[in-house]
Amino acid sequence: MPLNPADDCFLSALEGALPQGRLRAPKPHELAEPRGRGAAIAAAIACPHTVQEVSVILKACNNALVGLVPIGGGTGLVMGQGLQSGPLPLMLSLEKMAAERAAYGQENVLVVEAGMILANVQNAAQNLERQFPLTLASQGSCQIGGNLAANAGGTGVLRYGNARDLCLGVEAVLADGSIYHGLKRLRKDNSGYDVKNLLIGSEGTLGIITAAALRLYPAAGRVGAAMFAVPSVEAALALYTLASEQLGGMVSAFEIISQMSFAFLSETMPDLRQPFAKPPAWTVFIDLDLVQGLDPEAALATLYQSAEGQGLVTDGVIASSSTQRGQFWHLRESLPLANRKVGSVSSHDISLPLGALADFIAQAGPAVAALGDLRVNCFGHLGDGNLHYNVFPAKGRTRAEYEDLRLQIKGLVHDIVASMGGSVSAEHGVGRLKVDDLARYSDPTKMAVMRAIKNALDPNGILNPGVILAPLPLRS
Repeated sequence: MPLNPADDCFLSALEGALPQGRLRAPKPHELAEPRGRGAAIAAAIACPHTVQEVSVILKACNNALVGLVPIGGGTGLVMGQGLQSGPLPLMLSLEKMAAERAAYGQENVLVVEAGMILANVQNAAQNLERQFPLTLASQGSCQIGGNLAANAGGTGVLRYGNARDLCLGVEAVLADGSIYHGLKRLRKDNSGYDVKNLLIGSEGTLGIITAAALRLYPAAGRVGAAMFAVPSVEAALALYTLASEQLGGMVSAFEIISQMSFAFLSETMPDLRQPFAKPPAWTVFIDLDLVQGLDPEAALATLYQSAEGQGLVTDGVIASSSTQRGQFWHLRESLPLANRKVGSVSSHDISLPLGALADFIAQAGPAVAALGDLRVNCFGHLGDGNLHYNVFPAKGRTRAEYEDLRLQIKGLVHDIVASMGGSVSAEHGVGRLKVDDLARYSDPTKMAVMRAIKNALDPNGILNPGVILAPLPLRS
């Protein structure tokens, strides 16, 4: 069914149905795409203060067949937070719904509204002497509702799981304005279909999450970190196996960083301190969270000695203080910013079976090089198989000079990923950028099931139109 624009008549009627001041004009940064690939369009932004007001807004959009595009912190990387063409939609921001509703320290549960900034969620957990372990480079601006909508991953997935694993219940508003009251604090609930997990990861296409019951963990115990130089990806994987054997579930992050990553940091942030005078081909960043009574420095030193004896490491730096550990984390979290400053031709958020990672890198590198004078920056969450495999212009050139190669590069990389049983979207979602990729690489039955769910929950297609599923062609 074709959508209508959010015209003056619609906006006037909506204003009359809401308390004063709930609609405003979009700000320039809210229409910007983080990678500079076009700008979004919107007639206005609705800023409700309560779930009941969200219900009024969605009901009005559904009745008038007006598209609704939710926006959180605006940090998404797959064009999920902005419609770039078509009838002018209404944007929805939950910036005014950012309260802490309840805290249950003994239960390790925190109930917050969806507009709360992730860093503020982490601070609220710290006030309970707990931690909320979802950690992202954008945590100072992204919102927990957006994190859940995209099932965000981050650096703690290895130990704590994705956003979906950190959520016990949600409150949400569906396309017709009905409110789903699912803010349960249960660890076990087998009472039918799991609506919560259907909404999480749906990128605002099935409903708008307005609040969440989040799972907390005890505050970090004895923490430590190290940077180990490894000669190859195969050695990094063997080191991960060794670390898992020696340290069990106490490895909170196991990241791999390519030599090109350090070159980009030197190019864009020359004052940033690096761990090695000459960056090795590959570096592994390990972060530990040990129970009280264990010494992280000693544990990492023992791991290094064992790895050195097996030829898995060639150099290493173990953090001797919380300050140095923080410097390691700052370096890791600066990699996306360095990428942005250089300007990628094509960026890929992919996941592979751990056993296929080395083969993928060995195949993809020469295949990309055959297309032209390009640089590859590969880094990511080795422990869970998620790589950020990004292709950049040669030094001194701009990505605009390679625009004719962008889709070819993406297709080449994604074809190799698919041939190895991987996924072309690991943690950033599908958005509008990867709609065609999803259709190309997904199982047809999966696509049919998703289409059926979308049609059942949003039959008019008003929720984040064009995200995940492309609109079906109109019947003549």
